[in-house]
Amino acid sequence: MPAMNAVVEVLKSEGVDVAFGCPGAAILPLYKAMEELGGIEHLVVRHEEGATHMADGWARTNGRVGVAIGTSGPAGTNMITGLYTAFADSIPIVCITGQAASTKLHQEAFQAVDIVAIATPVTKWAVQIKEAGQAPWIFREAFRVARSGRPGPVLIDIPVDVARQLIEYDPAIDAPLPVAAVEPHLPRVEKALDLLLAAERPLLLSGGGVIGADASAELVELAELLQVPVQVTLMGKGSIPDDHPLHSGMTGIQTSQRYGNASFLESDLVLALGSRFGDRHTGTLDVYRGERTFIHVDIEPTQLGRVFEPDLGIVSDTRLFLRAMIDLAKARGVSRAPGPWVERVRELRRTLTRREDFDDIPVKAPRVYKEINDFFDEDTYFVTAIGLYQIWGGQHQKAFKPRRYQVCGQAGPLGWEIPAAIGVKKAAPDAQVVGVVGDYGFQYLVEELAVAAQYDVPFVLVMLNNEYLGLIRQASLPYEMNYQVDIHFDEYGTDNVKIMEAYGCSGVRVFDPAEIRSSLEWATKEATRTSRPVLVEVMIEREANTPHGLSIDAVREFEPLPAEV
Repeated sequence: MPAMNAVVEVLKSEGVDVAFGCPGAAILPLYKAMEELGGIEHLVVRHEEGATHMADGWARTNGRVGVAIGTSGPAGTNMITGLYTAFADSIPIVCITGQAASTKLHQEAFQAVDIVAIATPVTKWAVQIKEAGQAPWIFREAFRVARSGRPGPVLIDIPVDVARQLIEYDPAIDAPLPVAAVEPHLPRVEKALDLLLAAERPLLLSGGGVIGADASAELVELAELLQVPVQVTLMGKGSIPDDHPLHSGMTGIQTSQRYGNASFLESDLVLALGSRFGDRHTGTLDVYRGERTFIHVDIEPTQLGRVFEPDLGIVSDTRLFLRAMIDLAKARGVSRAPGPWVERVRELRRTLTRREDFDDIPVKAPRVYKEINDFFDEDTYFVTAIGLYQIWGGQHQKAFKPRRYQVCGQAGPLGWEIPAAIGVKKAAPDAQVVGVVGDYGFQYLVEELAVAAQYDVPFVLVMLNNEYLGLIRQASLPYEMNYQVDIHFDEYGTDNVKIMEAYGCSGVRVFDPAEIRSSLEWATKEATRTSRPVLVEVMIEREANTPHGLSIDAVREFEPLPAEV
């Protein structure tokens, strides 16, 4: 059969039923195979970076390997930001690029570039198919690599002359390659349980690895069994319900709660699960580490000790580790009732809060998140990217289930939300999907609205518009400048509602906080009616700052606190 027919058969058997891409001359043999064999829905993107973020959102939602497709040259280079984003956040995707004929690569042929060399630093594996007979086996290995260990992206480059060849392949007797389970070493599990039980003020810290391993149920079970409070990182948001009695917030110098930082600072042991100790979480390390004991569990061995050396490191899949801890605790007959530490954490949560009940015009951002929390239910999927709105979201937005709060945590590419929302909706077509965006990043990949309109992919966009590069203006405060960050012009700058209308979508601009809820109601109904994205643009205070600092014991507040009102 044609080599690309074999590739399509492999894709389908690996669970791929939708792909996001842009055809070009060098990748047409693959598109011909997709046309002939069927079984994979394809969405034509307007920019290859958009394809990678769609595959990313799709994979974050269903846990499978997303697929993005592009042709040679700039198509591949346009994918690099998406590969980096998936690499940084441990998201399994496979990007497929066409390539000039292998006999022409040394002759500077049209759109011939060494995409393998370019992509290598931001992928788990980047490879060019040299022999057509390797095609199905390289694709099998690509999916195994993408989902094994710490998940991540793979790039496969296919010269067009290789893609055109015939090979021997029988899909009826082939299957995905097995992925080895990374189980914890039992003596280290025993040591971890000993340390946890000996601590007076322990915390569980749930990172993105808990969600990636589908370990949320085990996390909650262990926390309830031992009555240990649980914190989440930004990537771990939703791994324990926000209203769970043991939920103790989020620590950090930006995306954090006051009670989260306070309870962390009072803790004497932290059991970190699938967390990479990102700098916006830790702040200055001397304060973060203090005198507390750290146990670090991660499926990737080289993550242990990368930021600082833990007192105990354990290489394991987080779900398998948690299950081993639960089984060991039960075997020892360990079960606890809530003690003084749990009550202390609950007291901190009750008392160390921030206001959201602002009625000001222009709108204060925390009010937007109050309306979002009140209106959308716990099954809604949210996507959000980078800016002040990400920080406000981390501080104020609630999440109750895993995979429902999706954020490009480490790379932070502007424009991620629209294509990611498309990917989420294709993975969960019956779900409510909401993108929370800023006015600047919105325009980075705004052309992907055309994809949503063409293929009837409805979702709601909630924009916080301050007509500023708000996060950079805030970061400029220590420099005592406000330089080249104001993007206001005319009355309200870019007319984002008209941009929506240009793509056949709709939107509304909101000035009064009392109108936010009714606008969300309208947008939800309009998205369902039209099967297209709908925007609610909220004009917020232009120069508002988020609470932030350099260390978790010195976060500066910019709004009156509840006790001060």
